Amino acid sequence: MSYDYDLFVIGAGSGGVRAANRAAQAGAKVGIAEERETGGTCVLRGCVPKKLMVYASQFSDLFKDAKGYGWTVGDSEFDWPTLRDTIQAELQRLTGLYNEGLAGNGVERIPHRAVVKDPHTVHIVEDNRDVTAEKILVAVGGRPSLDRAADPDRIGIVSDDVFHLEEFPKRLVVAGGGYIALEFAHVFARLGAEVTLVYRGQTLLRNFDAGISARVESDLALAGIRYIPETVFTRLWEEGGEKHVELMNGEVIDCDQILWAIGRTPNTEGLGLDLAGVEMGSKGEILTDDDYRTNVESIFALGDVTDRENLTPVAIREAMALVSTQFKDTPKRMEYDFIPKAVFTQPPVGTVGLSEKECLARGLDIEVYETDFRAMRNILAKNDERFYAKMIVEKGSEKVLALHMVGADAPEMIQLAAVAIKAGLTKTQFDETCAVHPTAAEELVTLARKRPGQA
Repeated sequence: MSYDYDLFVIGAGSGGVRAANRAAQAGAKVGIAEERETGGTCVLRGCVPKKLMVYASQFSDLFKDAKGYGWTVGDSEFDWPTLRDTIQAELQRLTGLYNEGLAGNGVERIPHRAVVKDPHTVHIVEDNRDVTAEKILVAVGGRPSLDRAADPDRIGIVSDDVFHLEEFPKRLVVAGGGYIALEFAHVFARLGAEVTLVYRGQTLLRNFDAGISARVESDLALAGIRYIPETVFTRLWEEGGEKHVELMNGEVIDCDQILWAIGRTPNTEGLGLDLAGVEMGSKGEILTDDDYRTNVESIFALGDVTDRENLTPVAIREAMALVSTQFKDTPKRMEYDFIPKAVFTQPPVGTVGLSEKECLARGLDIEVYETDFRAMRNILAKNDERFYAKMIVEKGSEKVLALHMVGADAPEMIQLAAVAIKAGLTKTQFDETCAVHPTAAEELVTLARKRPGQA
C-alpha cells in the first residue's frame, strides 16, 4: 500500500523533532504536526527558559559575595518585564532554528493539531483532512498537573504560566516537593519574592538519594524559603486583590501568586489513541515495548508521553534509537542505567546511579564515601553554603555504583563523572586519577572518608 509519509510525527518537542530529522536524513519521507510552536516543553516552557531564570536569580548571591572580595556593589534593582521579554525573544530565536532544521532536512511541518484516526491515518484537525503514514510516532510530551478539587476556579498557575506573568509576585506559595517546585522556589526567592513551599510528603526529591534530599531541605532555610511539609492545599480563593491558600493544617497564607508544581500528566487526552486501539496506563501514559512500539504495530511513542524517564536527553536518545532500528536497519535500544540528572536548585544537584536505599533493596554489599565542606569561593565571602558529595561503591569489585552531589557546578561535574561510572570504573581507578587543584571536583578523586562503622 502507498502512504503519504513513511513516518508521521505528532508533537514537535525534543524527541519528535530529533526523530523527524534523523528519519528524513535516512531517506524517509517525514511529516510532523505541532499545534503550538516548535520546540516543545523543554525549549519553550521548561528546561531552557527555566535555566535562563536560574542564571538571572544567581546575581543576587554574587552581589552579596562580592563584598568579601573587595568589591563595592551599589544599589541594584531587578526588573521582571526585562527578564521575561528577553527570555521570550530568545525562545523565538530557538523556535526559528528548529523550524529551519526541519525544513533543511526536508521534513514537512504542519502547524496544526493532529490526532490519530486509525493505525495508518492521522487527522489534521484545523484543515479537516487526513494523511496516511506507514508508521506513526506520538511524541506529545506531558502537561503540568494541578489539584482540581482544591482549585476548581483555577486560581493557581502552573509552570507553563510562569514565563508569561504580567507582574512579579512579591509573595509566592508553591505546592510540590519535586525538582520543578524546588527550582522555581529558589529562583523567585533570589529574585526578591517571599516564598513558601508546601509539600504533602516527608522528604523532598523523594526519588533521589536520602543524602541529597536532606541537604536540599537544609538549603531552603539558607535561601530564606519557608518550608511546610506534610500538608496540602485544601482551598484557594481570591479576595481583596490578594490570593489566599488554606492548608490542611488550617493555616491560611495570603499571597500574590500560587504555583502548582505537583507533577506532570501524559498529554494523551483527546488524541484518538483509544479509537485506534492503543493501550495506555492508568495515568494516560502510552505503553510500549523496548523499541517504542505500542500494541498497534504501526504506532510508536517515546519521551514524556510514555512516562518512562521524563528527561529531554532521554527523549532524544530514544528518538535516535527508534530511527536507527526502524529506518537504518541497525537495531538499537536506549540504555536507562546510569542516566545523569540535575536539579537546578541553588546550590544545584548532580546525581547518577542508584540511591543508597536502592542498593540495599537489591541486596548489594556497599561502602559509602562522603564529603561535606565549604567551597573555597565561599570562605572570603563568608557564605555558609556547603558542598556535599556521596560515592557508593560495591564491596569486592570496587565498582562505583553512584555519585550524588549538591553544590556549585555539580551538574557540570556529574556529566563527566557519569561517563566513568557508566563505563564501570572502580574506586581505585578514581583514586589513581590526578586531581585538579584547587577545585571542588578534586574531591571526587580524593574521597577517603567512609561512613562511620564501615570497615
